[in-house]
Amino acid sequence: MIMIKGSIVPLVTPMKNKGDITGIAGIADIDYEQLTNLVEWHIKEGTEGLVVVGTTGESVTLSAQESEQVIQHVVRVANKRIVVIAGTGTSATQETIEQTQRAKALGADAALIITPYYNRPTQTGLFLHYQAIAHAVPDFPIILYNNPGRTGCDLQVETVAKLSNVPGIYGIKDPTGDLNRVYEHRSRCRPGFKLYSGDDATCLNFMLAGGDGVITITANIAPKMMHDLVTALFSKQETLAREINTALSRLYKLLVIEPNPIPIKWALGQSKQISDAIRLPLTPLSVSYHRDILEQLTILGLHA
Repeated sequence: MIMIKGSIVPLVTPMKNKGDITGIAGIADIDYEQLTNLVEWHIKEGTEGLVVVGTTGESVTLSAQESEQVIQHVVRVANKRIVVIAGTGTSATQETIEQTQRAKALGADAALIITPYYNRPTQTGLFLHYQAIAHAVPDFPIILYNNPGRTGCDLQVETVAKLSNVPGIYGIKDPTGDLNRVYEHRSRCRPGFKLYSGDDATCLNFMLAGGDGVITITANIAPKMMHDLVTALFSKQETLAREINTALSRLYKLLVIEPNPIPIKWALGQSKQISDAIRLPLTPLSVSYHRDILEQLTILGLHA
C-alpha cells in the first residue's frame, strides 16, 4: 500500500472569473492551465501529497462531471510523481461509494472522505457508512475526515478505533485542534493507523504528539515552508520546526479569518499563482482583511 505522510496540500480549484451582473463573484469556469501550474509548483517545492476536490477545492460547488475532470487532470499531470488523494465524501453512503469508485478508476491514490454533513448520523451510522465504503472499494486507502464544525457530527475516538481495524481504512484527518485526540487515537487505533492534522494553528504540536503529516491550507501558498517544517520534525530538528511555525503563525490565523477557501484563494491571487475567482455562494475576501494578509505575504516573501 502507498505511503502517505508529510506535508499534504488540500488544493484549491483555480477558476476563470468571467464576470456577472452582480459584480460580486463571476461565473467561474475551471482553469486547467493554472491547475497544471499549481501541481508542477507543488512537486517542485517538495509537497508530498495533493488533496483534490476537497473542501478547499470547492467540492460542494463543482458538478460531478467537473470533479471527475479535475481528479483526472491532476492524476495525469502528477504522473505518479506525487500522491493524489480525491475528496469523495457526501451525505449519502451510496453516492460516496460511487464517487470513491470513480476516483479509484481515474487513478487517484486514495480518498479523503468527510463525515456525512447535515443529516447528523449516530456513531453506529458513521461506522456502518465507512465500513460499507471500504468494503465496496477494496484495495484503496480511505482517510477519514472529521470536521464537526462544518458537518454537525463528530466522529468520536471510540468509533475511529473500531474503524481503524476495517481493511482499507488508512488514517484520519483531524482539524478539531483537540490534541488529546492525537494521544487517544494513537493509543486506541491499530498500529500503523495514520494521523493527519487539519488545523494549521496546532499542526506543530499535533506532529510532536505523534502525527504522521499535515493537510494544511497554508501549504497552498507556502508549500516549501510547510514541507521544511514537517521534514524538520521527522528528523528531530524541533528548534528549526518551531522557528518555521512561529514565522507562519500569523498567516495561519489570517487564512481562516473568513470561510475557507476565501482567504487562501485571495492570497494565491496576490502571489499570481491563480486568479482569485471563486463560486457563489462564496464571495471574494472582504477588503478589510486585504492589508493584513498582504503584509504577511510580503514578510514571508510570498507576494509577487
